[in-house]
Amino acid sequence: MSEGMSEHKPVAIVTGASRGIGFAVAETLAKAGYDLAICATREATVNAAAEKLLACGGQVSAHVVDVSDAEAVKIFVQGVAKQFGRLDVLVNNAGITRDGLAMRMKADDWKSVIDTNLSSVFYASQAALRPMMKARFGRIINISSVVASMGNPGQLNYCASKGGIDAMTRSLAQEVGSRGITVNAIAPGFIATDMTADLGDDAHASLNSQIPLGRLGSPQDIAAAVLFLAADSGAYITGQVLHINGGMYM
Repeated sequence: MSEGMSEHKPVAIVTGASRGIGFAVAETLAKAGYDLAICATREATVNAAAEKLLACGGQVSAHVVDVSDAEAVKIFVQGVAKQFGRLDVLVNNAGITRDGLAMRMKADDWKSVIDTNLSSVFYASQAALRPMMKARFGRIINISSVVASMGNPGQLNYCASKGGIDAMTRSLAQEVGSRGITVNAIAPGFIATDMTADLGDDAHASLNSQIPLGRLGSPQDIAAAVLFLAADSGAYITGQVLHINGGMYM
């Protein structure tokens, strides 16, 4: 799904944008005047998200992409740059969990999380570099997690994937800074999403007790930071991991 093309408005890709943080990021960028390309794994959900985003103004291109597939990601990102004639912002948000204790974790659960959460960031960033370097401008923003710094029992694979994102962010920032491209990561803490909504009152109270601000974050808290880094306000920030967690990790 798409509506027209623009030669002037900035263009952003948001992966995993059908719900939660990804959708909030896409919506915030759309309202700020960006044309969008979004992807998810299910056609119905990504098209439904695109319908909502169109109401914010601008163009929206919706795609079904398996972000763990290197060739599929390359085709997606290069296609977006060709369709819109530019690519200004890449938000690597797509991610999954396959939780379990290390001694019982299946190899497939390790591999699927690493491939989806970490390798996809490399695939998309690599594909985005050519149009960004040509324009001598770009913003790559990776969604990490507080557990990359804290660790979390039962999430060895997830923590490793997010820790890898933080390291990749710093390395890539050093490689491409001279070309006008910034690379940063945002590390959310506990965020109120569909997953946390099912936890129940006791679990919410337990989570809130670990957070000095006394509440879960919202997807909009993360989206606002993405917009800050994507806009001129983030022009002199690169190689950083911005923690947004209400003070639960300092």
